[in-house]
Amino acid sequence: MSDPRLRQLTIKTGVVKRLSKEKVVYEKEVVTQQNRIDKLKASGSDDHVLRKQEEVLQESMMMIPDCQRRLAKAHEELSEMIKNEEELKETDQYQAAVAALEDAKVNLPQKITA
Repeated sequence: MSDPRLRQLTIKTGVVKRLSKEKVVYEKEVVTQQNRIDKLKASGSDDHVLRKQEEVLQESMMMIPDCQRRLAKAHEELSEMIKNEEELKETDQYQAAVAALEDAKVNLPQKITA
């Protein structure tokens, strides 16, 4: 991997994969936290504990749009790089980048994929 373009392609592919996974993790965290809050409410838990858990929920919910924004930017950068580096089409890094872009599409904001 002596070509610096391949190194950049690998780095940008890793960023897209990581941000895509991060968004999924935050979405799962929101669901888990909401279930935890519902259980606490049902058991008549202390107000202080309930408020703290709701703060955690809000923090997780605020991270989702941030992840989407960063993922959209990384996706766009990788897409541009792939368009500009078509001569690398035969490399494993190029193929991995194309696959990462396709996998990340489900986690992009709807206006971008439409």
